[in-house]
Amino acid sequence: MNEQYVWDLREVDEGQAEVVGGKGAHLGALSRIEGVRVPDGFCVTTHAFRRIMAQAPSAGDRIDQLSRLNPDDREAIRTLSAEIRRTIEEIAVPGDLASAITGALSRLGEGAACAVRSSATAEDLPTASFAGQQDTYLNVVGASAVLRHVSRCWASLFTERAVTYRQRNGIDHRTVHMAVVVQRMVFPHAAGVMFTADPVTGNRNVATVDAGFGLGEALVSGLVNPDVFEVRHGEVVTKAIAAKERAVRAEPAGGTREVAIDPQRQEEPALTDAQVVRLVQLGRRIEAHFGRPQDIEWCLADDGFHIVQSRPITTLFPVPESDDQENHVYVSVGHQQMMTDPMKALGFSMWQLTAMAPMHEAGGRLFVDVTRRLASPTSRAALLDLMGKGDPLVRDALETVLERDGFVPSLPDPAPGGPPGRAAPAPIETDPALVTQLIERSRLSLAALERDIRTKTGPALFDFLLEAFEEHKRVLSDPLSIQVIMAGMEATWWLNDKLREWLGEKNAADTLTLSAPDNVTSRMGLELLDVADVIRPLPEVVAFLQGVEDDDFLDELGKLAGGTEARDAIEAYLDRYGMRCVGEIDITRPRWRERPSTLVPVILDHVRNFEPGAAERRFEEGRQRAQEKERDVLSRLRALPEGDAKADEAKRMIDRVRTFIGYREYPKYGIVSRSFVYKQALLEEAGRLVQAGVLAEKEDVFHLTFGELHDVVRSNQVDGRLIQRRKDAFRSYHALTPPRVLTSDGEALTGAYRRDDVPAGALTGLAVSAGTVEGRARVVLDMADADLEAGDILVTTFTDPSWSPLFVGVAGLVTEVGGLMTHGAVIAREYGLPAVVGVGQATRMIRDGQRIRVHGSDGYVEILP
Repeated sequence: MNEQYVWDLREVDEGQAEVVGGKGAHLGALSRIEGVRVPDGFCVTTHAFRRIMAQAPSAGDRIDQLSRLNPDDREAIRTLSAEIRRTIEEIAVPGDLASAITGALSRLGEGAACAVRSSATAEDLPTASFAGQQDTYLNVVGASAVLRHVSRCWASLFTERAVTYRQRNGIDHRTVHMAVVVQRMVFPHAAGVMFTADPVTGNRNVATVDAGFGLGEALVSGLVNPDVFEVRHGEVVTKAIAAKERAVRAEPAGGTREVAIDPQRQEEPALTDAQVVRLVQLGRRIEAHFGRPQDIEWCLADDGFHIVQSRPITTLFPVPESDDQENHVYVSVGHQQMMTDPMKALGFSMWQLTAMAPMHEAGGRLFVDVTRRLASPTSRAALLDLMGKGDPLVRDALETVLERDGFVPSLPDPAPGGPPGRAAPAPIETDPALVTQLIERSRLSLAALERDIRTKTGPALFDFLLEAFEEHKRVLSDPLSIQVIMAGMEATWWLNDKLREWLGEKNAADTLTLSAPDNVTSRMGLELLDVADVIRPLPEVVAFLQGVEDDDFLDELGKLAGGTEARDAIEAYLDRYGMRCVGEIDITRPRWRERPSTLVPVILDHVRNFEPGAAERRFEEGRQRAQEKERDVLSRLRALPEGDAKADEAKRMIDRVRTFIGYREYPKYGIVSRSFVYKQALLEEAGRLVQAGVLAEKEDVFHLTFGELHDVVRSNQVDGRLIQRRKDAFRSYHALTPPRVLTSDGEALTGAYRRDDVPAGALTGLAVSAGTVEGRARVVLDMADADLEAGDILVTTFTDPSWSPLFVGVAGLVTEVGGLMTHGAVIAREYGLPAVVGVGQATRMIRDGQRIRVHGSDGYVEILP
């Protein structure tokens, strides 16, 4: 029995976390690494904890109550968790268990001083560190004291902070168990923490060491500021030596106390540079063993460094895998596509298979490697120009990387005598028929896909889809489509540049593009106003919709007075736009057709806030404002020197932008339409796998890549552990903030605006839609939670086309992500909404309900008193 309750640390490795907890497993693994010294000790296993909990049925009842609490109900959590702790601490340790612990204790030496440390099974995980959630007791002397503190460690599984942390991370309290690590106490001269990657920038080549005198508790508790050393490539590159006035020392009879440091020693370094370098070498050895950057607690005694803990740094953004040792620079795809949330494996793998450029996954996000394009002067200039026009923060981040000597290789431009390049395409005429032709091509391609996929199942479906992906890429890369998109964008840039130069006007194209034809995304927003017009005169339907909570409400509508008409209007809307949803580049996200209740709050807002015929009126008002702006601009240009020529050129560009800018939104509509067809076919295949007992539920396929799912369909076998690992990883990725630019060193760069024309206290962003508006901020993180009134300003993380129905009901827009030509900016201009995008942490800096002023022409937001 004793072996069940107590294991020597040297018997333990990473695979035994369920028995000895995360800390115990890591310490056991550390003790096996050559050259790494870990204080001797043993683990009191989770079997002992389970035995204690079995003696406390009342604690089990309270744990059930805890599980039902909201994580924000602090008072109830505090009360219940205190009752559970008290119950556990009052249970007497059974005799055989106490004997096992005291027997192991005697092997550490008579009267040995010990550290008694909690080690939960959900602790020091790759995805959640649980740092500081349970308790550690230092310098515990004597068997009875050790037993008492073991009980305290068991109870510390239910500290208020540990309970709240688990609830916020979706971890069931009953699945977590507590082991306890007991180690011989080290009495150090100095102690501290080492990160084997820079915890701020993410750079994996920079290690940071924090050091202070005495026990590390002085640093952990914030009693003193530590000395801070940075080490790069085996050299101390920066150091800041703090005045360390106090330290924590061990008391001879047990326990610890604060002591004053001799004034002559306060500003001495706790470590020499040579010791810091040696410590980092140990850290690199530990990092290599665990395969990821580590947060390491260390102490320095007469006989050298001892490692007392190592856990993964869970806050670092992962680095895309590479098959070489070269430097790489990656640009975020999500910031271009207005979707920075993590994607599930099926989602990112299918985007990789259908994208026009190779894409690399990290942290559930996709990145494009731009290293080669940055390497030669011509391609570098073109890339920086393109990125700067779209999102100045990306350009700034790339320029920051380029300032690092030698990080990006320098390659010459291709020699003029090389192979002939493809000739530049002939410029296209400003002809609306080109847009009509492209839309028809896309429609026919989609119709063929829908027709041909119907008969495909099993492995044949996957063979068919691989061919369909080639057609998908052909549609995307259609030269005429690209020319039309670029013609609209270039005309916009020309108008903004020239009219600013000639007339001193900022963002003049914003008004000139109002209500441009053929914009499928702006039409989608306006057509939901038409649906609201059908529902508004039907009081029974309106009342019913106010209580809708699930997605089968359309079946119930037909039973109400006027319900058939309302249902038909919603169904017709879903037929046109049901493939859309928030985060639509991820095929695994639920579409409006799959979750129509998402649209109900928006429809009800429209019913409340608008009069009948609002869609047609708004479109016509926008068209007239654009015409008035055109007349104004042209007449003012004609009054200038060489005015007729300037006016003629401007007129040509205005016609061009109004002809082509609406099409900018259509390729995305086509992509999402095709993707929904793929998804429906794959979910049918998943249903067959569930029926065959291969999968537990259809949505499990979302956590497999396309290739892995293909293999499952061929073999009728699946690795359930892989699916669970992917689910856990996906959950953890939500806590990570993806950078706009990421390097192979792990450095995450967000870029800066570097402007001096913004008032103090204002939030800086990118001006994307002209005008100034003041109103109530509505911070909306989920479209289904929107509750908007006329005049509100929408503040959110990002907006993709699915947010367009909200745009018709707001007065302005602020987003954390976006650029000049991303979807939110295009639609904001279409509707004439003042908009500022790329405002860092806008949803945290602006509180819901605050009054704000959006300066859409100047690119900043003021928070008003």
